[in-house]
Amino acid sequence: MDSSCIVLVTGASRGLGLGIVGELLDAGFRVVGVARSESAELQAVMERYRDRMLFEPFDLSSTADIQTFVADLHRRLGRFYGLVNNAGIGRDGVLATMHERQIHEVLDVNLIAPTLLCKYLSRGMLLNRFGRIVNISSIIASSGFSGLSVYAASKAGIIGLTKSLSRELGKAGITVNAVSPGYLETSMSGTLNEKQLATIRRRSPSGRFVTIEEVAKTVRFLLSDAASGINGANLVVDLGSTA
Repeated sequence: MDSSCIVLVTGASRGLGLGIVGELLDAGFRVVGVARSESAELQAVMERYRDRMLFEPFDLSSTADIQTFVADLHRRLGRFYGLVNNAGIGRDGVLATMHERQIHEVLDVNLIAPTLLCKYLSRGMLLNRFGRIVNISSIIASSGFSGLSVYAASKAGIIGLTKSLSRELGKAGITVNAVSPGYLETSMSGTLNEKQLATIRRRSPSGRFVTIEEVAKTVRFLLSDAASGINGANLVVDLGSTA
């Protein structure tokens, strides 16, 4: 693989992650998809792009193993051009009754793991003096949503990480940006009940959910040369729901 074109995408097996993988492959990038296991949909994509798609199984809740995981990738594949921190989990429930184990699980996968991936993958970018990092946040980070307090906290942390890290890495030609999608019809939104889903649709001026393709194309843009002047931004893709 040509290291100048390699992008690592987490949560690549389904939903938004799979959509991002497809967009980046279509744009000519080489992609390393990370997830706990392969899906049939990801396998189909790998068959189509055998020369530019690689799957690496890894459980991001194992935060203590991330340094070793990245070191092995660097040893085998070289330095990475891009990182897309997309993987995330949500636990719908009132904070007062949520188990502490679930709180730690959400924060580990949604915030600690992306922070560590930024830490270790950016080292190669610093040596190359260029690179792109895109962190997937959520409009819930700023708008809030009853029953998703821990998820919202993790996604707000992602925006704070993005803004400060962009200042640390910008002088080396590395951009760090966030994308905050509105509500997507994925396995994540599947945890919401019909009343909650109806409320979400009413908030949207378009009366619908954002599509995976709309968000994935935004990520593709931020990884392109055309976005070289964008750094430390949080691009909201929500059809105007939070306008």
